[in-house]
Amino acid sequence: MGKIKVSEQDIVNALCLHIAHKRQMQPQEVEIELIYDDDYGFSAEAFIGERKQILITANIIEALRFWLETVMNIDPFRAAIELILDDEEGIIAYVE
Repeated sequence: MGKIKVSEQDIVNALCLHIAHKRQMQPQEVEIELIYDDDYGFSAEAFIGERKQILITANIIEALRFWLETVMNIDPFRAAIELILDDEEGIIAYVE
């Protein structure tokens, strides 16, 4: 497997899919906002109905591993995942 670039939208989709799977609901019922802070790094806010959940970097990586396995059919534990803040593309990830 070569290096794969994961778009910001695919990261959002991975988080929606993972949270929905864990909560036994539809991915469309989850809203995600990705965040980058110079002090705290990468995080996200998940909105599920009236509830808000804060997700840390480890949660984002976990969701990306779930997405790699279920959507991309890639062994998620052989992949190195790196989150990047890109000036033009927003928050993206590289999987190698």
